[in-house]
Amino acid sequence: MDIVGLFFVLAAFVGVITIQSRISQTDQRVARVERKLDLILDHLGLGADDPRMGEVLVLLRNGKKIQAIKVYREITGAGLKEAKDAVERMA
Repeated sequence: MDIVGLFFVLAAFVGVITIQSRISQTDQRVARVERKLDLILDHLGLGADDPRMGEVLVLLRNGKKIQAIKVYREITGAGLKEAKDAVERMA
């Protein structure tokens, strides 16, 4: 009976890991699609400016570049490199 119980625990563990991996992949794909959509909207002049972008500029003016990048990532869902590049362009 111990072997059967261990098998079910192992199967459940593998199932949970698989589900988490697929969720992570889906989240990454959704983030990429959202970034592309934002670029298209910006290109067309339809991009909605987030009121918190002003907070990013204030942080930059106060010399808090890392915090500005963090807030930019929260607002846009951008990756670290993309957010860093964007904040540096803003500066």
